[in-house]
Amino acid sequence: MMTTKTTIVNTVGKRKSAIARTVAKKGTGQILINKKPIDMITPNLLRLKIKEPIIIASSAVSNMDISVNVNGGGINGQADAARQSIARAIVEFTKNKELEKKLNAYDRTLFAYDPRRTEPSKGSRSSAGPRRKRQMSKR
Repeated sequence: MMTTKTTIVNTVGKRKSAIARTVAKKGTGQILINKKPIDMITPNLLRLKIKEPIIIASSAVSNMDISVNVNGGGINGQADAARQSIARAIVEFTKNKELEKKLNAYDRTLFAYDPRRTEPSKGSRSSAGPRRKRQMSKR
């Protein structure tokens, strides 16, 4: 009776109101986002954005399975949250400091949250926006 130690890594990525939860484990290089293969993600621009950390760390990703569950926010926020959680999972799974430095040099948002949020609307003119003022009349 042999016991094998399997390493499973859980990471989180956030962007605006989108949250991505990633599970990485030893495997064959399969990458799923909301139970769909990454190659089926549309539009193509967002697929390429999500693939950035995977392309940079291609040798490390070939022997691990990554499963991402993303919800909340819009499609751009979800793509940013997914790429952040994937990058964190790759670094935490491989425990490679040079890879972390390489990804951080490429784009710092792969590890750091973006604190920007929309400004809440003010007063009774909620549909006009937070800083909208009434136009001044000269006469």
